[in-house]
Amino acid sequence: MTTDTKIAVFPGAFDPFTLGHENIVRRALGVFDRVIIGIGVNSEKKCYFTLEEREEMIKACFDDCSRVSVEHYEGLTVDFVKKVGATHILRGIRSSLDFEYEKAIAQVNRQMSGIDTMFLLTDAELTPVSSSAVRDILRHGGDATSFLPAKIREIVERDR
Repeated sequence: MTTDTKIAVFPGAFDPFTLGHENIVRRALGVFDRVIIGIGVNSEKKCYFTLEEREEMIKACFDDCSRVSVEHYEGLTVDFVKKVGATHILRGIRSSLDFEYEKAIAQVNRQMSGIDTMFLLTDAELTPVSSSAVRDILRHGGDATSFLPAKIREIVERDR
């Protein structure tokens, strides 16, 4: 790997990983040589899917792409980004509210580490798709499969 290799970390809880997330990662491959999907572990957060389930789902989603990998981490995102040798943090933006929230975090991350954050706008048709909405649908027994990538739909249908 040369020092010119551009690697992005796409951090999040991904509970679950949605079509919007997949869209951001696949589009980022036009900019970055590699994308590492970093599942942040917060022991105080109650997740719908276990860490193992989320890793399995995301890996299945990108089993066709060797430039995407999945890892989990605890602690600060910037520490994980440094540990894996990434050059950027990748974030998706759905709305102006997302932008204001993400901008503040990006500025703190840059001040702490010098690492820049790259924002990609979510495709318009995916703007309403959020993990929290999908989680709510699943918790109440609804059909959220139209918001999930195909390989994740298969796993959800198999296991639930």
